[in-house]
Amino acid sequence: MKKIIFITIAILFNAITSVFSQTTKVVIPLGGNAWVSGKASITDAGLTQWTNKTQVANIYFGINKAQSLKLALRLRVPAGKSTITANVAGVMFTQKVSNNTFDTISLGTINLSRTGYLKMELKGITKTDSVYAQVTDLIVDGVEPDNMLTYVVPGSSYHFGRRGPSVHLNYKAPDTVKNNVQWFYNEILVPHKMDVIGSYFMANGFKEGYFGMQVNSATERRILFSVWSPFNTDDPNSIPDSLRIKLINKGNKVHGGVFGDEGSGGQSYMLYPWQAGKKYAFLLKAQPDKETSTTTYTAWFKDVAAGKWWLIASFSRPKTSTYLKSLHSFLENFEPENGNKTRLAYYTNQWVADSSGRWLPISHATFTGDEAARKNYRKDYAGGVSGSKFYLKNGGFFKAATPLNTTLDILPGIMPPVINLQNLPK
Repeated sequence: MKKIIFITIAILFNAITSVFSQTTKVVIPLGGNAWVSGKASITDAGLTQWTNKTQVANIYFGINKAQSLKLALRLRVPAGKSTITANVAGVMFTQKVSNNTFDTISLGTINLSRTGYLKMELKGITKTDSVYAQVTDLIVDGVEPDNMLTYVVPGSSYHFGRRGPSVHLNYKAPDTVKNNVQWFYNEILVPHKMDVIGSYFMANGFKEGYFGMQVNSATERRILFSVWSPFNTDDPNSIPDSLRIKLINKGNKVHGGVFGDEGSGGQSYMLYPWQAGKKYAFLLKAQPDKETSTTTYTAWFKDVAAGKWWLIASFSRPKTSTYLKSLHSFLENFEPENGNKTRLAYYTNQWVADSSGRWLPISHATFTGDEAARKNYRKDYAGGVSGSKFYLKNGGFFKAATPLNTTLDILPGIMPPVINLQNLPK
């Protein structure tokens, strides 16, 4: 009887050990997790047009446990033979490939002693035809059950995954004024080299819209103010006239129009060569009208060093009669090709005023992220406090992500902004 019991226990122990020792094979699509230099291209299908030695592809994924992993690539060589290298964590793999249909090509095993993001660098060494290879996936085998890799998964939006995580500061207005916030003031300073093309440093967000500054190209920068329509659509042409955002007024050099694709509404922007290392101020006003069930939102922008305010625009929103709610700032990248670069901004000197013009400081915020952060597609995001300033950071695959929903506190400001509200540009 004892022998049967011992055998049964041994079988159970081996079964339990087997379950806990199982590993997983993970397929990481290049379409959502890679960037390439030169004229080669990363599409949803992976790495294509890889024709030159200077075209280096970088594939990123994160690990949360040091371990050994087996690496392979799914690829094909359209014609001829090629030699490629894959460098990851200081280990160089060299592989000769000639399969003209897609196949899984083993690279080898790496023994990892640290956690965080890893970068695999693919280079072409030799080829007998025009293309080194077409590569669709990096395959990671031997992943232990408790090591959930960080990567943009198949079936998700590779466009948004490559853009990287958007991060937010959700401000807590003082209780004595939270239902009567007519004015919202904020300042942004973007450090040198953090003004990456495709960045939107949004200062004054509210329930119905957003207001901030963008880097649109190497030669163009904008101050952008938009208000969403209460009609839920991505097509501005489908909005009924009664639910359209109306442009009431705008600055002389401001473009007024509409936007779509991410909701729809009224949009305005001013081309302005704002610079990294300098501080800029943003002022927003809400004027509700209960009789017409509308609210007029007006935005002003200030170059602090120049000491000058600009009117951006005034929009009237129908089916709305409210003061400013859900105050927030955010940092996002709208250019997928720059999702592998880091951007950072300091958000400082936040104040709100009620309808009587009484200013009160904001000193509390909650750090949050978008779906790319929440679903563990990307972990290169951070938010926190530096002295008297809040900050947001994203992109570039840095380590040590700030936990989402972290509460952030600074000392309340003492000196409110000095603004002659009556003399602001009309």
